[in-house]
Amino acid sequence: MTPETPTAPPAAALPLRLVAQFRHLIHELGKFGAVGGAAYVVDFAVFNLLRSPTGPLAAAAISTVVAATGAFFGNRYWTWRDRERSSLTREYSLYFFFNLVGLGITLAVVWLSHDVLGAIWPGIFHTWLADNIAKMLLGTGIASVFRFWAYRRFVFNGAPAVPAPAPAQVG
Repeated sequence: MTPETPTAPPAAALPLRLVAQFRHLIHELGKFGAVGGAAYVVDFAVFNLLRSPTGPLAAAAISTVVAATGAFFGNRYWTWRDRERSSLTREYSLYFFFNLVGLGITLAVVWLSHDVLGAIWPGIFHTWLADNIAKMLLGTGIASVFRFWAYRRFVFNGAPAVPAPAPAQVG
């Protein structure tokens, strides 16, 4: 009788197969997250510097535009640097458009929190904490999911300049 080599049960191999199959997407998501994290810090700082003199909606709009412009260059030259390029004007125009949609999502969340819920409970929703939770967590979170999809699908949608390596066979 020969000893058999132990094999991983099929259920244990599934996560490894999924990681192998989606490695490129996971890699892009990680880089998108790093660029987004840096933009988040800029957005947070500018929003909080401008919130008092301009009000939360104007501060949210200005901080988003400043942070998004920096994020464009990070995404173009790092996150999706392996994609074929179209013109800078086309990419930035689409990027700016999708950022406007993302900004609309964020502003809707801030408006709902500050103005709608704030009219009912001003002591809770007219605070720095409530404005930051609405803008920086909820609004930015929802808008980021939309932006990742839109950038990947419409802005940086060229085929990778160098073909991605084939996923390793697991199992």
